[in-house]
Amino acid sequence: MPGIAGAFKRVLVGRPVRTDRLATATLPKRLALPVFSSDAWSSVAYAPDEILLTLSLAGLAALTLSPWVGLAVVVVMMTVVFSYRQTVRAYPSGGGDYEVATVNLGPRAGVTVASALLVDYALTVAVSISSASQYLAATVPATEEHRTVIAVGTIALLAVLNLRGIRESGRAVAIPGYLFMGAIGLLACAGFVRELTGTLEPAASASLEVAPAASFDEGLVGVAGVFLVLRAFSSGAAALTGVEAINNGVPAFKKPRARNAATTLALLGIIGAAMLMSMLHLARATGVRFVEDPATQLLRNGEPVGEDYRQDPVVGQIAASVFDGVPALYILVTVATGLVLVLAANTAFNGFPSLGSVLARDGFLPRQLHTRGDRLAFSNGILALAVAAGVLVFAFDAEVTLLIQLYIVGVFTSFTLSQLGMVKHWTRKLRVEAQPGARSRMRRSRLVNAFGCGMTASVLIVVLITKFTHGAWLTLVLLAVLYVIMNGVRRHYNGVARKLAVPDINAAKALPARVHGIVLISRLHQPSMRALAYARATRPSSLEAVTVNVDADDTARLREAWDEAEIPVPLTVLDSPFREVTRPVVDYVRSIRHASPRDLVVVFVPEYVVSRWWEQLLHNQSALRLKGRLLFTPGVVMASVPYQLDNVDDLEQPPAGQP
Repeated sequence: MPGIAGAFKRVLVGRPVRTDRLATATLPKRLALPVFSSDAWSSVAYAPDEILLTLSLAGLAALTLSPWVGLAVVVVMMTVVFSYRQTVRAYPSGGGDYEVATVNLGPRAGVTVASALLVDYALTVAVSISSASQYLAATVPATEEHRTVIAVGTIALLAVLNLRGIRESGRAVAIPGYLFMGAIGLLACAGFVRELTGTLEPAASASLEVAPAASFDEGLVGVAGVFLVLRAFSSGAAALTGVEAINNGVPAFKKPRARNAATTLALLGIIGAAMLMSMLHLARATGVRFVEDPATQLLRNGEPVGEDYRQDPVVGQIAASVFDGVPALYILVTVATGLVLVLAANTAFNGFPSLGSVLARDGFLPRQLHTRGDRLAFSNGILALAVAAGVLVFAFDAEVTLLIQLYIVGVFTSFTLSQLGMVKHWTRKLRVEAQPGARSRMRRSRLVNAFGCGMTASVLIVVLITKFTHGAWLTLVLLAVLYVIMNGVRRHYNGVARKLAVPDINAAKALPARVHGIVLISRLHQPSMRALAYARATRPSSLEAVTVNVDADDTARLREAWDEAEIPVPLTVLDSPFREVTRPVVDYVRSIRHASPRDLVVVFVPEYVVSRWWEQLLHNQSALRLKGRLLFTPGVVMASVPYQLDNVDDLEQPPAGQP
């Protein structure tokens, strides 16, 4: 079994990589850009959808505000990008927002940021993959009924890809990432040219009317209208997710890491903002209609279009209009968008394990998350993210509209606390800096971070107000649960460290007053003899063999065989009126400890090990139970003495000459 499992693992993730090759696992800018930008870029596929979907509740007139909502999103995006350029230079170690908040605002703020980011990474994977399954259903309608299964399978495939190592996953993401950027760029250029020349065809949905919701019959008037615009803005702010990934992934860049990360951040923001604004402008120019419930909200000649109407994503509708008569280009845009949505999750698969490793190092998560796997990737973090995202996709049936409501609360929480931490960072630096030039740069950096903090805090408030009843409350619950768990893990590790600490090194060096050796015996066979020989070789102060009288005839035969073998170790028989084995042994060992608290008791347990895993099920598990009970007894050491049975079938044959 281990051989088959090992071979299967090698096929999936490849051969192990030596630790000294860790430096070669970093990424140049040309690979880092698509690896860390795919999440932010992929929001072009669903952020316009969410903006139009929300504004459409107030009818057609409200859709004219979509470019302005998008512009507000872009302003926030560029503010965050330039704020994070300060952060990656000041904290290039990879701790990102968590490190900034912990160092400058305290451990509680750091754990809050970490909880928010971990939840947001899981939601990033769930939203991206669910959106990709929608694009697949638009291209291949037969997959509509299997979207959830396809999404979960895709998450598993991404996990395997990332388990193979960061460079291999980077190469796999680079081509689709640049393909998407080129496809959207071609779509935008062609759309603008056709718009300027007056040849741009309206979208297929442009002829349809949009029925406003009952509460918005009069359009965007009053408090309700303002609330709706703010809600559209908060949904569009999903375009900012993924920006923080570079902040957490600085160690993955080639040297000089901080400068390369800052350059990549700027490119991410500029390209992402251009793509988002282009799609929103073309959506308005082509008259795209996108609503939450097309069967009832979209009207044709005053009548609902009905359940048979199929609503394609916004980018798909724009591509069908711009590339009217050129189906190959339409397919290119649709396929490239679907691919980048799948690979957008790769950003989280880079960020989550890296952050998890830092948290595990600090004792807030299980230490296993700090360990690199065979391929120098944080394998346990990758698997944990895959499981969490798979659960979310399954629970919400791969519905982007449902998942998006849980989105961005976490990331804007981390944005705000991180920028506040950076303000305190620069303020602290200014107190000790004397050089005028350096002080001037620090003041500019503090101003940028202060503006970013105010901007992201405002967005966070808007998001919480507009999305709380639509699902944001669940995100807050998840954050709180994760916060409590992480602090509980930290308390456990701190408690273990205190227990393991050596208060007096000289006292720790002192030997026990005496060592009592106990060999557990059930029958006189080769495992028992080996255990006795090993126990005698350790030269304890006293040594005895102990058996439990479960069956009087068996005990009598053991006594007889013991006397005949003339074994120079006394045999002690423990009574067991209720035919128990574990309790009498445990009570006997504890009685020795109680009589001599400074003494050490070593219990030697003979065990025979069979060659096949299923054969173990056929044998008594009393040794395992005994070890489990005695393991928690102070002053007791368990010593397993294994006896390997390599060929059970041969051993079971009677000796020659016997029946």
